[in-house]
Amino acid sequence: MRALIQRVRSASVSVDEQGVGRIEQGLLAYIGLGHDDNLQTAKRLIDKILTYRVFENNDDPAKYGKLDNNVQQIGGGLLLVSQFTLMAKTDKGRRPDFGDAMAPEAAQALFAQLIEYAKTQYPIIATGQFGANMQVESINDGPLNFLLEVQ
Repeated sequence: MRALIQRVRSASVSVDEQGVGRIEQGLLAYIGLGHDDNLQTAKRLIDKILTYRVFENNDDPAKYGKLDNNVQQIGGGLLLVSQFTLMAKTDKGRRPDFGDAMAPEAAQALFAQLIEYAKTQYPIIATGQFGANMQVESINDGPLNFLLEVQ
């Protein structure tokens, strides 16, 4: 399972020009699900995202400017967006190979479980719409982007 997380000042997702998810300062997380992923993998990924320190500590003069705080510590939002293309193999040829991505039906069920778990761990969760053609808008902060992987 992979997540591309972006530190944002704000982010939103729309489908057919209708807003489906929005956060202010926090993390935009694109989630890619692979064949071997399961609920335990999803829980590990959410736990890692929620505790990954990508926000500066401006309260402690000794740590000023260091990436010392996580999204929970700053009270930021977490916007979760399914993104099967994160599982693409790109090392050969000129076309991505999506063979490592989980089948859509299984991925939809697992992504729903991932969202439910995230909501039990943190109250400021927003989501995109699985399988939809989404328009994602974000104001990146930094920019800071990290690719997280768990197995």
